[in-house]
Order: sequence, then structure tokens, then C-alpha cells
Amino acid sequence: MTVAPSPPDDAGIVENALLGGRVRLRQPATGYRAGMDAALLAAAVAAAPGQRVIEAGCGAGAVLMQIAARRPGAVLTGLERDPALTALARENAALNGAQATILTGDVAAGFRELEVEPFDWAVSNPPFFDDPAALRAPSPGKRGAWMADDGLKAWTGFLLKAVREGGRIVVIHRADRLADLLALLGEKAGSFAIRAVHPYTDEPAKRVVVQAIRTGRAPLRMLPPLVLHDRSGAKHTAEAEAILRGEAALPF
Repeated sequence: MTVAPSPPDDAGIVENALLGGRVRLRQPATGYRAGMDAALLAAAVAAAPGQRVIEAGCGAGAVLMQIAARRPGAVLTGLERDPALTALARENAALNGAQATILTGDVAAGFRELEVEPFDWAVSNPPFFDDPAALRAPSPGKRGAWMADDGLKAWTGFLLKAVREGGRIVVIHRADRLADLLALLGEKAGSFAIRAVHPYTDEPAKRVVVQAIRTGRAPLRMLPPLVLHDRSGAKHTAEAEAILRGEAALPF
């Protein structure tokens, strides 16, 4: 992700270029900023034209805008509880000419509150922590992205309700929450496919990207890992750089 030359405007917003400049994203200059996790989540969504995708906790729309660029014809919906971010996500959809509907609402209220039909895909990058004692208090601008006030179960429960039978759920999360994700999603989904994301080949995974199929029954698949960096001095490995530039997907 590269920052455009223009400085933040009076509202404290900066514009970033994603996917090698194919996507323009306006987001807050301070607080949570979309980056690698959003790029990987979007790259893992192989929605066909006409398929409906919902993102729980869409923020300013970084994931949705990248899906729109990668998967023309996909019908996108975002849910975000912060009205300011909802407005930014709508602005970004217009800026990128994306077919996206942005709703204001809380994952904790449940999917039924939206009064819409289940989707073909339900995706999310849930807050990584649900115990305020587990980390130093984040800044106010990052708290909503870091802290799951109602716990990871609220997010997985929303995703399970949001997707039709045979539909796909894709989540990126901390690697040390993999067992929790499998247990929670396994209540109504299966056919798991997992990609570990490692900083370097010789370091433990920090992230996992998990795909599940609602009512799926196929055996779990542990796919080849994605390694983000090597020791050559380049910023990213060739595989990671291709994903970030939109030249490759993260297939499942």
C-alpha cells in the first residue's frame, strides 16, 4: 500500500493507493489503517459475477474495494457500526465505481436484524482481541478494530447466519486463535481450508486465512503457507508482492 502525494484534508483523511493503483482508498489519517490483512482477505475471495458478498466490519471499505477490483460483477455489501467509517466506505465505493451497498449496523445485533437474504460469501477480519486485559489499551481510533466487545463468537455467529447453505465464509485472524475459529465455525460449517501466513520461512505464522463452507463435510485441507518476507532485502517475497499488486490471488 502506498500513500498518495496529497496531504491529509481538513477532516483528517488520507488517500491510499491499493492493488498497484487500481483502487483508491480514503481512510482516517490516524487510528486503524488498512494494510496487509485487508489485501490478503480480499485476495482469498473468489466470487463469481453475480454472486453476493457481505463483509462484517467493513471499516472504510478496503476489503470491499479490492474485491470489487479483483472480481468485477460481484455484488458487495458491507456492514459497519461506526457512522463515520460507513460514510467513508460509501464515498470509497463511489470513488472506485464499485457496486457496493454499505449498511450501518452492529455484528452483535445478529444477521437477522439486516432483513436481507443470506449471501454466497461472508467475509471478515474480526477484531483480534476480546479481553481488554490481554494488551495495552489501544488508542481510541484503533479500539473498534482491535477489541471485539462481544467476543469472537459474535462474529462467527454472524458469518454463519449470513451465508447460504453451501456458501463460503472467509476469515483472517491471529494464528493463535485458529483452534477457536475452527471450533466456533465448526458448529454449522466444515470443509475447512487453511493458509498460514508467516513473516519469514523460519518464523512462526502470525496470521491464518480460513475458508469454511456452510454445511460442508469435506476433510480439512492445510494449504501451502504464504511467506511475506525473505532475507534478500526486498520488501516482500515475489508471491506476496504479486498479491499486494493485484496480479495474483490467494487461492483455496
